[in-house]
Amino acid sequence: MDPDLELVQVRADQSFKVWSHGYPYRTVRWHFHPEYELHLVTATDGYRHVGDHIGAFTPGDLVLTGPNLPHNWISTVREGETVDERCLVLQFADAFAQTCIASFPELRMVETLLAESRRGVRFEPAVAEKVAPLMRSLLGAEGVHRIALFMAVLDLLTRGRRAPLASIGFQPNASAYLSSTMNVVLQHIGRNFTGDLCEQDLASLSRQSVSTFSRSFRKHTGMTFVGYVNALRVELACQHLIQANLSVTEIGYAVGFNNISNFNRQFLALKGMAPSRFRALRRGGRSLAVAA
Repeated sequence: MDPDLELVQVRADQSFKVWSHGYPYRTVRWHFHPEYELHLVTATDGYRHVGDHIGAFTPGDLVLTGPNLPHNWISTVREGETVDERCLVLQFADAFAQTCIASFPELRMVETLLAESRRGVRFEPAVAEKVAPLMRSLLGAEGVHRIALFMAVLDLLTRGRRAPLASIGFQPNASAYLSSTMNVVLQHIGRNFTGDLCEQDLASLSRQSVSTFSRSFRKHTGMTFVGYVNALRVELACQHLIQANLSVTEIGYAVGFNNISNFNRQFLALKGMAPSRFRALRRGGRSLAVAA
């Protein structure tokens, strides 16, 4: 089955994304993205799928996947069981990595690590044990301290013992993945989510009826079409709230909401606070690890 495209949004005031999620979760599916991903399992066991590799995982499983390498971690849990935190995730773009390497000659050894990650690499438990607290600290870190922690993680990864996962002949085919029907739709949404998007138009783009498209979209993303678009808009609103001098009302309209009541309601549901509160806390210098 073709992997689904995950749209990774790195905030404009950050160089990379660090976050955590539970299980089940919308990104827990066979998927890919152009960004590198460092994935640390903190709870549950199950089976790891990376390229053409399948292997068992337990808490402490630390894997780095390269650009467009399909992957998924499927936890073994009882039906209906939920897990608050299943993993910590660090994602960064190749352009960011190459800029760092070009700026700091000391980072040349990172090139080998990144090349190996195109097959996916799993690190030995001793490395994961040292990396885990750094990734945990990154969730709430800001400023120079955030960069320092990232570099410390890279240092441990480059010096740590690791083993490749996908076979040497496995080659991710991003162009083929992106040409699949649902990924064409996801790309279209990613380019146009601040404007008017109609589910019927997207159903036509996918050559499906609205009802079939709705079921297919939820199966592929774990979310309804409306919920998915709202999540993208709220993430963009967070960037505006941090950077821009626009009012909350202006930001709500700018990211695509047609009325401010709905913007406030969706923001509260996804971030646990009102947009004005998010801005006040951010400008006051307090950590927003959970909300971000």
